[in-house]
Amino acid sequence: MNVAEYMSELGQKARAASRLMARADTGSKNAALDAMARVLDASREQLAAANQKDLENGRANGLDAAMLDRLELTPARIDTMIEGLRQVASLPDPIGGITDMNYRPSGIQIGKMRVPLGVIGIIYESRPNVTVEAASLCLKSGNATILRGGSEAIHSNHAIAACVSQGLTEAGLPAEAVQVVETTDRAAVGELITMPEYVDVIVPRGGKGLIERISSDARVPVIKHLDGICHVYIDDQADKSKAINIAINAKTHRYGTCNTMETLLVNRAVAAEVLPELAEHYAELGVELRGCAATRELLPQVNEASEEDWATEYLAPILAVRVVDNMAEAIEHINRWGSHHTDAIITENYTKARAFLREVDSSSVMVNASTRFADGFEYGLGAEIGISTDKIHARGPVGLEGLTSQKYVVLGDGQVRQ
Repeated sequence: MNVAEYMSELGQKARAASRLMARADTGSKNAALDAMARVLDASREQLAAANQKDLENGRANGLDAAMLDRLELTPARIDTMIEGLRQVASLPDPIGGITDMNYRPSGIQIGKMRVPLGVIGIIYESRPNVTVEAASLCLKSGNATILRGGSEAIHSNHAIAACVSQGLTEAGLPAEAVQVVETTDRAAVGELITMPEYVDVIVPRGGKGLIERISSDARVPVIKHLDGICHVYIDDQADKSKAINIAINAKTHRYGTCNTMETLLVNRAVAAEVLPELAEHYAELGVELRGCAATRELLPQVNEASEEDWATEYLAPILAVRVVDNMAEAIEHINRWGSHHTDAIITENYTKARAFLREVDSSSVMVNASTRFADGFEYGLGAEIGISTDKIHARGPVGLEGLTSQKYVVLGDGQVRQ
């Protein structure tokens, strides 16, 4: 069987499973999620062994530190996967809910019912935990899914997929509701994104090159973001302690994530007060700073920032720093150079905070909080299937509701149109 035939077979199975999932009751879906959590917990040794193979292969193949970090399945990350499954199980089931019911002059009632999207294709690199997150959200929202992980995580993904399949089977749901593509042939991606007869939505998670290619070539709607160029702006009315703590956390909590701060903006009135202290912390943590002229006057040791730095998602211990005259200049910088992902202001001025929330054109905008909170788990979604910076259907972390649509329902009592 060639790749095209193989992917077509997966698509047919997924479409059939999606019809069963659309009518699955909440109890069965939650039972499957609970079973997956139990199986994962009991399979820690197998998961660790499979992940170790991927890490060893990754080092041998020259994967960089950020990619290896994404690939690693630590005990804490397995704990997070298990907790994510249980949290999704505890969330309300969105499917079948009817809202906005109202009577029309004709006597009919009109409302909207929440329904699954159908079959969701998910393409991702490195992070094997995505297998669980995607499976849980697609399952609870009544969808079937086809998962195509990167070749660098093939052993980890297969080990996780076995746990997912067992959980579905124990709950009496079709194992084909979650299928992991077994081939590492890149042609599989090309097939997956051009099967509108079987796949309703594509969600790519990975590097910019992957997402650009999928967005360009797909014949199926895509939920995506390209870059995570996130900013923190320290206002002249910021609490210094909050500003220092947030700026350190937003950059150094993890370097290889899309919600990591890549550019720090500091109001000129407080730059001399906060930048030297921040520079000391960053130096201790091994973060390279690249600054504008005003930054370098305060921190002569800092490298000069270019325009390219303002437009770069480093995913590494590198931070661009710019001194701005006011909040308006900070907002202008963010809206010009940012990726509409996540941006934060540190201020004690309520009016400025409201203006920042209103004027920054990003999928998540924060006040006095680290950009690292911008993910589905922290937002109470249980897990996320990705983050969307598009402006239609879903925006920001995409959880259960983002994997559903609505259809109009009409209730009558024999009415005919006059």
